[in-house]
Amino acid sequence: MKIKGEQVTLRSVRATDILPLWEMMYGVKDPEWKKWDAPYFPFERPDYHSFERQQLQRVGMENNRLVIDSAGEPIGDVMYYWEHKPSKWLETGIAVYNPKYWNRGLGTEALALWIEHLFSTISLPRVGFTTWSGNPRIIRVGEKIGMKLEGRLRKVRYYNGKYYDSIRMGVLREEWADIRKKLFCLR
Repeated sequence: MKIKGEQVTLRSVRATDILPLWEMMYGVKDPEWKKWDAPYFPFERPDYHSFERQQLQRVGMENNRLVIDSAGEPIGDVMYYWEHKPSKWLETGIAVYNPKYWNRGLGTEALALWIEHLFSTISLPRVGFTTWSGNPRIIRVGEKIGMKLEGRLRKVRYYNGKYYDSIRMGVLREEWADIRKKLFCLR
């Protein structure tokens, strides 16, 4: 599977992606991305061979997780999970692991492409994500692609001696119909 944008492509994982992804995600003891992605949860760092075995099962598969590719290089991934499948409550996530790719619009484009794909392939009333107030960049990404703040649980995330809010953002299918025209320059 391939979903092409201007700066990024979302695609199935390849065997050649496994080592670069592991190095970005787990190759250093305290990766920068983890400071933004739910750092209040313990960081579990699998050894390479365990990670490789798991990823080899995904090679070429169309599933709930795709690699974000920029200029032929894997830089992160997008995913979704069912909060409650019977009611079609789906949540999504995104990670761009290497800080050299941050603040360039790559994550914004990747998330917009992913939401477009989800609404196009799954009968959903809404797509959303949950983050924390300590990650203003992902909140801004959500805002840039037309997501709304749907919920704020105050002072429920504790990190480095300080409380943060849990943030829930989402977009409804009918809202996305108008948003997508602006994002993808459609008529």
